[in-house]
Amino acid sequence: MVKKAQTLLRNSKSARWLVLIFIAVTMYAAYFFAEVFPPISPFLRDSLLGWTDSEYGSYSGAYSLLCVWGGLIVCGALLDKWGTRVTGTIFVTSMVAGALIVYYAVSTGFNTGNGAIYNTLLSWFPKSKPSVILSIAGYSIFGLGAEIAGVAVTKSIAKWFRGKEVATAMSLQVSLARVGTASAYWIIPFLLPKEALSVSLTFGQISWPVQFAIFLLLVGLITFLVFCVLDKRLDTQEAYQAAKDPEDEFKFSDVWRIMTNKHFIMIALLCVFFYCCVFSFDKFAIMMLSDKFKISTDVASYMMSLLPFGAMLFTPIFGTILDFRGKGTKLMILGSFIVLFVHLLFAFGPEKPFIGFAAITILGVGFSLVPAAMWPTLPKIIPQSKLGTAIALTYWVQNIGLWGVPIIAGKVLQATDRNYLYFEFIYISLAIVAIFVSIILSKSDPQGKYGLDLPNKKKG
Repeated sequence: MVKKAQTLLRNSKSARWLVLIFIAVTMYAAYFFAEVFPPISPFLRDSLLGWTDSEYGSYSGAYSLLCVWGGLIVCGALLDKWGTRVTGTIFVTSMVAGALIVYYAVSTGFNTGNGAIYNTLLSWFPKSKPSVILSIAGYSIFGLGAEIAGVAVTKSIAKWFRGKEVATAMSLQVSLARVGTASAYWIIPFLLPKEALSVSLTFGQISWPVQFAIFLLLVGLITFLVFCVLDKRLDTQEAYQAAKDPEDEFKFSDVWRIMTNKHFIMIALLCVFFYCCVFSFDKFAIMMLSDKFKISTDVASYMMSLLPFGAMLFTPIFGTILDFRGKGTKLMILGSFIVLFVHLLFAFGPEKPFIGFAAITILGVGFSLVPAAMWPTLPKIIPQSKLGTAIALTYWVQNIGLWGVPIIAGKVLQATDRNYLYFEFIYISLAIVAIFVSIILSKSDPQGKYGLDLPNKKKG
């Protein structure tokens, strides 16, 4: 009877795709909040907040602060020990908590109330703005929550779609999350009065988009809780605890085994170099596009939205190809070359708006190729029981770059008075390294032991 129940639930297309929708909504909300500030970043320097480019870079890098300093590794281990439901709920809730702190940090009440927290931060960090310090604290809490939630979601997809459309499912989840990014680029400018963009933004005008993003995070928390109910039912039907192998228990020695796996090392390195070319770049992209192509920030926001929309369109297509045709490492190489081409175009190409539209669209294609191929590769080399730790370690390596690169980029922009050629040199260098790493990965399994280039979907 247990076996029959398992077949009825996990092998039910409607059940597993419904699960995907619930957890994808959670990540949609996380991606939306992460992009609240980029659409208004060109105005932060002249707003009442008065953030410099360097301070904005520090805020952007704060997403990865707690992740880098051990948070992801410890929490990834907890994910394998406690499971996706308990750990995921804790950290989805922490996303909401971190977002609320950011909202308070940029609110009128905090910045004009001369309260205890404001004065304390001012006394502890006399050379920094209290709004920057508190925003960094809140965004770092949000970032750790979002990353662990992402690990939980990825592990859950691997569990529910094992032996089925795993690459397609992961690609669709990524695509729906990218809609969150694109939505921010489109919606945030509409949440601000047009006249505000020609004068100094007030605290209230800056905090209103944050409030809207918090509402979406609360919706995402609700959908994750609904997922937990379905996932609990699946475990019950599978008699998961009764069937659990002692070898599946988490041990801290697993961390060392994973980190010394040469295939994992290549995937983690590709992850950090490739994603830095996109995720840290997009924090400054609207500022760059607006200045470089002499267009309004509204137009620059719409231009930048082509990136997530392109990823949303192409990632499921490439995921389906990987499920049925394979060739994952070849797609990673191609995606890395495309990203290099785009950054070379931004650095040396004509400063015409149509070039910007074309470059961002092409970047969306490259941004689809690597994630669609990379994440489904991890379950091929890491057992399901250790997958949460492996994904967390990958995110940890990635977040080292996502923490440091925005800080460096912000300092470069401030030191060069927003000279974007030097800014682009950062991403050109990262893309070149990503190409070399992806080539090495493609040659790391000559005997086909892990089937890195084989289709994900099993026949029968």
